[in-house]
Amino acid sequence: MKRTIVVFVRPLFHPSVQDVTVEAILHALSDPVRVAIYADIVGQDCSHNCVAFSNISEKPIPKSTLSQHFKILREAGLIRGERHGVEMHNTSRCEEIDKRFPGLIGSIVTAHRIQLADEAWLAKATKRKSVQRIARSR
Repeated sequence: MKRTIVVFVRPLFHPSVQDVTVEAILHALSDPVRVAIYADIVGQDCSHNCVAFSNISEKPIPKSTLSQHFKILREAGLIRGERHGVEMHNTSRCEEIDKRFPGLIGSIVTAHRIQLADEAWLAKATKRKSVQRIARSR
């Protein structure tokens, strides 16, 4: 006798673009890890699985934490998630959101990139000053 195992997977929630709010977008992107993940997704044409973002910050991010970040981004209407076997692939809904709130996503992503460049410059300048102090003390 052949046995069939049936696995029920809960469908993913994706709000309609009309239900997406500015408040939900800003809340979802208020976390530095989520905004980094989203900026990376927006900058790519293809879908990404969650594991591709496990090292987006200075330290590795556990899979459970990544799943929570993606859930928040998805429920805010920023990404669309699709199951491919055991993997979840995520794509940006930037075009849809841009029709509803023209320029919002582009402005946020641009501001994030400017902030990253400023932080990198500051870190480099701080390191340079430390090296100069060490050199003067010798």
